[in-house]
Order: sequence, then C-alpha cells, then structure tokens
Amino acid sequence: MDFGIAGKRALVVGGSMGIGFAVCRALAAEGVNLVIFARNKERSQDAANRLKQTCLVDVDVVVGDSSVHDDVRQLRQATEQLGGVDILILNVTRPPSPMRDFLAENEPQRWEDGYRTQLHGGILVLQEITPQIVKKGWGRIVGITSASVKHPMPRHAISTIYRAGLAAALKHLANEIARSGVTVNVVAPASIRSDSFADVHDLEERIKRVPLGRLGTVDEFAGAVVFFASQQAGFITGQNLQVDGGMTSALL
Repeated sequence: MDFGIAGKRALVVGGSMGIGFAVCRALAAEGVNLVIFARNKERSQDAANRLKQTCLVDVDVVVGDSSVHDDVRQLRQATEQLGGVDILILNVTRPPSPMRDFLAENEPQRWEDGYRTQLHGGILVLQEITPQIVKKGWGRIVGITSASVKHPMPRHAISTIYRAGLAAALKHLANEIARSGVTVNVVAPASIRSDSFADVHDLEERIKRVPLGRLGTVDEFAGAVVFFASQQAGFITGQNLQVDGGMTSALL
C-alpha cells in the first residue's frame, strides 16, 4: 500500500535507537525525509547514516534534550530552516530506573525527573513545533506513550501518571487544531521487544499476560505509527491505539 507520504518531512523525537529508530526506518521506507532529535550525537549520526544508505532519503540530526527549552527552541529553528516538518513523532524518553509501585515512589527527585522527561519535555516540543505543521495546512502528530495509560501495570507509577498527562495534552491538541488539516493521535505500546528489555527480569511472566503469547516487534509497532502518519488516516484524530498483543483489558 502506498501511504501517500513520500517526500514529506518527519521529525522523530528520540529517533536514534529502539522504537524511535524503528519508526524512522519505517517512515524512510515510505520515502519520508527525516529529522532525528536525540541527546546522543554519535548514536544519532550513526542512525542517520544507516537510514541514508538503505532508504535514500534526507536525514538531518539535531542534538538536544526535549526537557531543555533552549534545546527545543533550537530544534524549532533548525526545522524552520529546512522548510518545516509535516509529521511529528513524539517519542519521550524512558521513566526513571528502576521502576517502582506508587507507594515506593517516595523520592521527590524521581518525581521531578519523571515530570521533566515524560510530560514537560513532550509539551515543550508540541508547543514549539505544532505551529509550523498547522501553517502547512496538512500534518500528522503521533504521540508514543504506553499501554499503562489505559491499563496501569505494576511498578509503572511514574510512567503511567505522567504519560497519561501527555495523552491528555495530545487529546486537547487534537480538538484544538482539528479544523487545520492536522490530526493528532497516540500509539501506546506494551510488551514490545526493544532495547529497554535488556534489563527485564520477569520476561516469562510478562509474556504470560499477553493473549497473543509473545512479545511484539519494533517493526510491528512502527507499522501502526506509520499508518497514523499516512494520508489514509486523515479522518482519525484524538484516538489512542494500544499495540500490546491484546494485553489491555479495557473495553474502550
């Protein structure tokens, strides 16, 4: 299927590795030019080089931290110099490690760190980048959160609370800019085998909770993100899609 986005430009926050890089690869396969925004310069440049070689698209790198407002302003300026972006993939960083239950989260610094990286950074990017997408009269914004937003999981307290806040922000934004030609949706993963699974110790127990009986792949997840970024998804906005092998038990 031709998703109709060849030649568009996508900004992928956190696109240098893991799920973010898989999304970059899937978009590039559709002929989408990319801007990778991530903190690690060497890893980001390596990702860009691989994508250029395999997919023959333009890939720019902006190094920075989404929770630092000056970095996000520089990101906005860099994308404006490229003519703006059509697609924003908002992939915020992981919560503080190790992950804990709510009552065990008794260190104020962890809550502050979680707020800064899981919620505030995403809001900064949305506020700085959305206007240039709206100005184009067509665009796609896809937030990557977690299935714990609808199905709170053990030891995911900080992740669940702040990512739920980001999902709410994206829903507000979807309603505010719906008439502009820009859609805003959320894809919420769980049980996806990615870089973050390197330190998971209860893998077998996690798999037992997945009705499909296995972990998902980053490519399967990226496919859902690319669909939301496509021309075909133009009548879908303000939605939250779980990509979790059926683990989320909520009816709606």
